[in-house]
Amino acid sequence: MVYVRLMSFSENTDAPWRVGVLFSQTGVTAAVEQSQLNATLLAIEEINSSGGVLDRMIEPVIYDPASDPKQFRSLAERLFQVDRIRLLFACYMSSTRKAVLPVVESHRGLLFYPTLYEGFEYSRHCIYTGAAPNQNSLQLAKFLLSTYGNRFLLVGSNYIYPYESNRLMADFVVQGRGKVLDEIYVPLEAATRDFEKVIHRIKKTSPDVIFSTVVGRGTSVLYEAYRHAGFDPAKMPIASLTTSEAEVAEMHPEAAEGHITAAPFFETSSSPSARRFVESFKKKYGPDAPVTAGAEAAYFQLHLAMRALARCGSDDPERVLQELRDSEFDAPQGRVRIDPENNHTYLWPRIARLDRFGRFQTVWNPGVRIKPDPYCVVQSLDDWSMDDLQTVSH
Repeated sequence: MVYVRLMSFSENTDAPWRVGVLFSQTGVTAAVEQSQLNATLLAIEEINSSGGVLDRMIEPVIYDPASDPKQFRSLAERLFQVDRIRLLFACYMSSTRKAVLPVVESHRGLLFYPTLYEGFEYSRHCIYTGAAPNQNSLQLAKFLLSTYGNRFLLVGSNYIYPYESNRLMADFVVQGRGKVLDEIYVPLEAATRDFEKVIHRIKKTSPDVIFSTVVGRGTSVLYEAYRHAGFDPAKMPIASLTTSEAEVAEMHPEAAEGHITAAPFFETSSSPSARRFVESFKKKYGPDAPVTAGAEAAYFQLHLAMRALARCGSDDPERVLQELRDSEFDAPQGRVRIDPENNHTYLWPRIARLDRFGRFQTVWNPGVRIKPDPYCVVQSLDDWSMDDLQTVSH
């Protein structure tokens, strides 16, 4: 992809475009955030190898916030005040996004956030490229209720995203005439002992589905504890929005097999653009490097941002934002679009089951692009605010 000079009034300088990058390389969510960092740098490398943007290279300014909201906030301040960046590509956990957003807003910057989240938020200083609840939770609830049953047990990490995500899932379950048997939270840095009460409740209540919003390293601990308890995922799977290829790589394939995840992209996605992206990613980072939905969003948002920058000839956040609204891009998952109403992204939901090799195999692909509805104005399991112009299977 070549980014050419589009505007004669672009800044007359050979200095690189400096952008901030904050993804954790250490800490509880390092595995998935490393995939997002990798994808961001892959996109930058692709653009720079094609001549950059308006004949200028992109220079990432990278720090490691170590999965700590306080460090995210402090490093965001440094990026804007000391490094003088204007565009920030950052964050996985909602707690870190909420720590960074006030900094971005106070400096009139622009944050690109490539992670699924709980919805119910809007900032004119943020572009949300991960899934909103109507682009993953709704579809997952519908699939689980029709495939496994309507008795759910909810388990999550102890911070904002799991609480809000579980609240929504509970609403969808009740709407489907189901019942939430229990709701349990474990520490973010969860150990095996923290899941003993979860296993006990599973044994006592015998749910049809365990809906997990456990994140980071605790994910593999939960799945391993489930396996050691002898439960059968064919009858009672763990279903999650936060279990990606990065978390699966940290567990034994037998612990992963049979469990369910909903996301707009999987490493096994079969479209030509998806295969090219995965091949490029693994060529750069190694055959075992996990390619997650968060990585795919990090990749396409960087391309979207730089294409907008090329059109306006500046990294002024306001001008970039104007160019981003209603813009589209052929992402690995399919053609995505930034919704000018809410700064969220039209995405392609999919549901996959893990096979015996720990690889996601798609079991439900509606083949439709879903308009983002971050406030869940429409909460019907049969109405996803579909984009009628995009109904092609990828």
